[in-house]
Amino acid sequence: MPVRSARTAWTGSLPEGSGQVELLSSRIATYEVSFPKRSAEQADGTTSPEELIAAAHSACYAMQFSALAAAAGGTPNNVDVTADVRLSPDPAGGLRISDIHLTVRGTVDGLDAEAFAKVAADTKVQCPVSKALTGTNITLDAQPA
Repeated sequence: MPVRSARTAWTGSLPEGSGQVELLSSRIATYEVSFPKRSAEQADGTTSPEELIAAAHSACYAMQFSALAAAAGGTPNNVDVTADVRLSPDPAGGLRISDIHLTVRGTVDGLDAEAFAKVAADTKVQCPVSKALTGTNITLDAQPA
């Protein structure tokens, strides 16, 4: 199986520093990162580890959902997945990712609402990114579109 890589170059201290995250495997983008913007409500043109995890989780979930829907006898037409990743203070000190909320909407021919919900719940458990995030509270709101 392939290995995917990214690189971050950081300059300065945490409060005043900044960096760039480069997607090495795909070579499609380099993104600015900054701790003050990471911990602010508005990202203002920078990304964060949490946003990158949200992107990874939503993409992985969508792929896994499509596979499991087909395995359940459905024909996936479309699936739209949003992952909301929350950064929170850690009671032990510092910060932590406290929870991730997945919102899933889609149309799958051959699956009723109950079967759609089962596939969605199974996907939450079987998605490789969900597995990597074991220990994080992951919640799910899944409904056919």
